[in-house]
Amino acid sequence: MTTPADDIADPTPAERHEWQGLVDRIVEAQEQYYGHDAPTMSDAEYDGLMRDLIALETATPGLRTPDSPTQRVGASKINLFAPVTHPSQMLSLDNVFSEDELMAWVARAEKLAGGVNRWLCELKIDGLACDLVYSDGRLTSAATRGDGRVGEDITANVATIKAIPQRLMGDAPALVEVRGEVFFPVASFEELNASLVASGKAPFANARNAAAGSLRQKDPRVTASRPLSMICHGLGVHEGLDITDQSQAYDLMNGWGLPVSAHYKVVGTPREIADYVAWVGLHRHDPVIPHELDGVVVKVDDLAAQRALGTSSRAPRWAIAYKFPPEEVNTELLDIQVGVGRTGRVTPFAVMAPVRVAGSTVARATLHNPSEVKRKGVLIGDIVVLRKAGDVIPEVVGPVVELREGRVTREFVMPQFCPSCGAALAPEKEGDLDIRCPNAEGCPAQLSERVAALAGRGALDIEALGWEAAVALTNPDLSRPDGLATSPSQTPVLRSEAGLFDLTAADLADVKVWRVQKDEPVLVPFFYTIGSPKKPSQPTETTWQMLREIEAAKRSPLWRVLNALSIRHVGPVAARALASRFGSVAAIRAASVDELAQTDGVGTIIAQAVLDWFDVPWHAEIVERWAAAGVTMAEEVAVGNRPLAGLTFVVTGTLDGFSRDEAQQAIIERGGKAAGSVSKNTSYVVVGANPGSKADKAAALGVPVLDEAAFVQLLGG
Repeated sequence: MTTPADDIADPTPAERHEWQGLVDRIVEAQEQYYGHDAPTMSDAEYDGLMRDLIALETATPGLRTPDSPTQRVGASKINLFAPVTHPSQMLSLDNVFSEDELMAWVARAEKLAGGVNRWLCELKIDGLACDLVYSDGRLTSAATRGDGRVGEDITANVATIKAIPQRLMGDAPALVEVRGEVFFPVASFEELNASLVASGKAPFANARNAAAGSLRQKDPRVTASRPLSMICHGLGVHEGLDITDQSQAYDLMNGWGLPVSAHYKVVGTPREIADYVAWVGLHRHDPVIPHELDGVVVKVDDLAAQRALGTSSRAPRWAIAYKFPPEEVNTELLDIQVGVGRTGRVTPFAVMAPVRVAGSTVARATLHNPSEVKRKGVLIGDIVVLRKAGDVIPEVVGPVVELREGRVTREFVMPQFCPSCGAALAPEKEGDLDIRCPNAEGCPAQLSERVAALAGRGALDIEALGWEAAVALTNPDLSRPDGLATSPSQTPVLRSEAGLFDLTAADLADVKVWRVQKDEPVLVPFFYTIGSPKKPSQPTETTWQMLREIEAAKRSPLWRVLNALSIRHVGPVAARALASRFGSVAAIRAASVDELAQTDGVGTIIAQAVLDWFDVPWHAEIVERWAAAGVTMAEEVAVGNRPLAGLTFVVTGTLDGFSRDEAQQAIIERGGKAAGSVSKNTSYVVVGANPGSKADKAAALGVPVLDEAAFVQLLGG
């Protein structure tokens, strides 16, 4: 007769070698993460290794040992503080990475528990796990998680955190163990790193490291100097409490004065769980959420069902962590180069080994200005933390300093001359952080940026004239997609945006653009199809589409034309205000600085920038040639009835009868101000279908909310 163990095949030498390699890498990562508060591996890479190890042990159970990382809570071998034994074990959480995996776990938990009708959903805080013990209402102990059974005594440091009460309020039990996450507020993280670099110290790679490093200081005064906070999410050992639900425990903790998240929710169905996960995914970067989060935790709310489900050696079977796609990864900083913007601003950007983050492959990220490079403390050749939060532009957070040893690194030096036209670079005025190329008329890079910008949705909205097309028309030898320089091969079709509205299909016959084909950058015809002797070349549909859109752009509202001129400081808001008040380019040019500055949303700086722009002769040529081509230069100014004068509106969501631009224009024409963000000074928030976080902020600030019907009524006076 055989036992189950007899049926388990012995692992092969290759399987043992693979297992040991995964374990060694995971243990080393845990040492850095838990012991040094300085991880050398991104969360995404660590999660991938753990999933590989779980899959290997599942396929070959003979590899699994009690001390495998899959069977225990990650622990540190480095103890800076006295050991503390937790009253009850602090477990970790198992992870899932897709909705299908989450729903499979939910179904399994329901089956094993004999039915579940309440689920508690909460934010997965990216912080440092902490265990608090209160005796007779007083804080007597605070400890890190450690290996789940023994942690480090950080009571003196925790006592400096304002959010954690030293004494519980109300009818607190004689003994209660509270679990939670200590975190470093997002809003303060960059400020801390800047101060560390300025004082010659290594910056933290992310906010979680900042929390851990700040909490595990030998001198509590250092901890007290940093704005740590905490959110509690569970109870361990307790005396005298008769509770039946996890959510009931949250209500009690809140009543005792402990910090509890305002964003948890109790739901009844798997569909509601999925809806909560989707909501958090959309709102995870809202300002009302003060901490970093990397997912959602789902718990069975009923404590009796929790006990029935039990735990494994490292995690409860009644809770799961759904993790969002990684927004932070590690990659190599290959170089720091500079780009030239439409107003001449020269901006350093990071060139990195391509890496996939937040659903897309990223190889470049802005570094803003030379001071920012120095503030972040990054060196060319570093392994850096790259962050891409949702649709936000990729950003280099900072270096992984622990991986710098042995690497060839060098500091970035800002170039003295424009990489596009060779002009000497300098700040526009003393004290400016930004370095600029003064050759606005002759710099090919600036022209490319201006043409791409004027075709954008906030300006003339010429969809077929994207970045690649703008470069092909104005600066065809800017660079290859792989960053290598090119030798002159094409003559620019546009030497100024003045000629945009004079373009014909014939002008585009020889235009080519860099494209990547089979992983190789090649120049290919973009606007024209190359024919054969029997079939002459003919314009492609892309050609006709661009020419049709350029023709339609001539009829754009005046504010869009103003925004398309690339006047420094003038964006859609100022352009709308100027167009609404003055009604024509001629009237704006004839106005004084004071008259322009009196326009709502303009002010002296923008007013002076407008007049300075029109004083430049080649700028005047743009206006004259556009006017000759039939571009809108004047429109009727609404006079008389201005029912929205003095009111500020924010529009969010999708309206049936208006596009976003049309709604904002309607507000401005009636004397109101169309703002982009909600504040205490906002008069009304207009809410359409699928509103974003602005509607939530309006509710939090008590700002009146209008649906579309009420908005239309208000527009009518």
